Amino acid sequence: MPAVKTRSSKMARRASFYIGVIVLLCICLFPFFIMLMTAFKGSEEAISRNQTFFPKDWTLQHFIDIFNPAIFPYLHYLQNSFIVSVTASVISVGIAIFGAYALSRLNFRGRLAINASFYTVYMFSGILLVVPLFKVIAGLGLYDTKTSLIIVMIVQTLPTAILMLNSYFETIPKDLEEAAKIDGLNRVKVIFYIIIPLSFTGIVSVFVYCFMVAWNDFLFASIFFSGAENFTLPVGLYALFSTPDYVWGRMMAASIITALPVVIMYAISENLIKGNVTDGGVKG
Repeated sequence: MPAVKTRSSKMARRASFYIGVIVLLCICLFPFFIMLMTAFKGSEEAISRNQTFFPKDWTLQHFIDIFNPAIFPYLHYLQNSFIVSVTASVISVGIAIFGAYALSRLNFRGRLAINASFYTVYMFSGILLVVPLFKVIAGLGLYDTKTSLIIVMIVQTLPTAILMLNSYFETIPKDLEEAAKIDGLNRVKVIFYIIIPLSFTGIVSVFVYCFMVAWNDFLFASIFFSGAENFTLPVGLYALFSTPDYVWGRMMAASIITALPVVIMYAISENLIKGNVTDGGVKG
């Protein structure tokens, strides 16, 4: 009897856990469900006082409209976002690889202080960096250029990228590097032939993080861009509010498509992270 009671109590706790997870998911996903349904509603139905969860008359017109340059230059803003996000992420990850390797493998004066300084970044909001970064960008003559936002996104993501890769590099057995050095590899070759291949999943996850930060940035893009020619998607979507072509359905359709690249990259990186390429690398 005690065993039966224990088994039933475990099943009850497990059921409660699953119910809690389902309720939490429903709460978190409900806004996205409304956004999706609104994108398929007609303009009048989207602002009607008698709202329904599902559209009465399904339409794809809003998705067609956002790709019409006369209404909204979505593809141009999409191109700007990709240029800024990919360039900033590649540079940030490239620098972070060498910085994280130095912090995790080399012993030098000020190493602990430098490592601790990265944690202080989390103590300050991005808005506090606007004025000093604006002065630097303006002094370099880069205001209202994509280069300005690329530099700012590197500044924003680099400390976290170094911390993430530092933690990942520390999990790689040092015996692999020692064996490589015995074979004649210097530190640079060790990074390219040992560290990077073994840390590929970690590097991908850091790249996705940097990409997400740059892709979703609105604060700095709205400050460092004054002309619509360089607008990224978040700023472009905000600018759509003040145009006669603004309707809820178009905003929701554009928001859904804007979120797709991040969702796809996250799904791909999640599958890569599940692998553990270092297993079996060292016998012991």
